[in-house]
Amino acid sequence: MTNTRITDAEVLEARYPVRVHRFALRSGSGGDGSRHGGDGLVRELEVLAPLQIAMLSDRRSTAAFGLAGGEAGAPGRNLVNGRAVAGRFAITVAAGTRLTIETPGGGGFGRRSC
Repeated sequence: MTNTRITDAEVLEARYPVRVHRFALRSGSGGDGSRHGGDGLVRELEVLAPLQIAMLSDRRSTAAFGLAGGEAGAPGRNLVNGRAVAGRFAITVAAGTRLTIETPGGGGFGRRSC
């Protein structure tokens, strides 16, 4: 799975011992503005067999900034069994582990008129 390609859930499940429980827009993660920032995605995967996971992801501690008065987007988050982990990690997990990836939202553009 990469940020440059949205791998279909069926492909992930066919190639790796995982089950995709959720693959959706991360509603409200884009920054506010006269032009709303784009929303990120949420993927929740269940590991079906012992697996080594390596992840390189950015914008976990610093949000995408807005321009011309627009608000910042929400930073991304990575969770393993509901616990936040760093944007870059490598771990070995057991079957039953849940990995949730929340990609960051884009920054908004322009001030909203009242």
